[in-house]
Amino acid sequence: MTQSRLLLAADYPRMPWKNGAGSTLEIARDAGDGLDGFGWRLSIADVGESGGFSAFTGYQRVITVLEGAGMRLAVDGQQSRDLTALDAFAFDGDSAVQCELIDGPIRDFNLIYSPQRYAARLQWLRVDGERTLFSSASTILLFAAEAGVSLSLDGQASKVLGQHDCLHLETSGALAEVKLNGKGAACCLIELTPR
Repeated sequence: MTQSRLLLAADYPRMPWKNGAGSTLEIARDAGDGLDGFGWRLSIADVGESGGFSAFTGYQRVITVLEGAGMRLAVDGQQSRDLTALDAFAFDGDSAVQCELIDGPIRDFNLIYSPQRYAARLQWLRVDGERTLFSSASTILLFAAEAGVSLSLDGQASKVLGQHDCLHLETSGALAEVKLNGKGAACCLIELTPR
């Protein structure tokens, strides 16, 4: 049996960063309270100035710029490429990370997950028309970077998502047909499966 929740951007709670240097809008997580105990977590962060990232020991992170000119990350002293809109970048949550903004504030999108507890797949897509794929993930998340995308799972259609809304599906883990519909809308499809 599939459980579905449409999470609206207007309802995301704001939480302080672990290092106290800013705040995050928390979209969804699997469990836990505060900044501890979760197996996976999705969030949006507003980054107003260059500086250090919080450490998340034992987790993997995938970060994507949503708005703004972009950023460069130094991860354990290694410089990243310039990260611009919808260009995902993965790194270890244990790493020492310094962020340098390219030209002013940005807003970014984050998946943080425990690789000991979950296998994860994240892909950015631009959906124009109908796109079909198959997934056996037990958790499927569709995040709308732009308004106008919807998802059908085995024929059950969701409402059309607004900008930064997120559809959260919990499934049996059986292989299922996933159809995405949109008119050129950018979105992020995340699949998580317990190990």
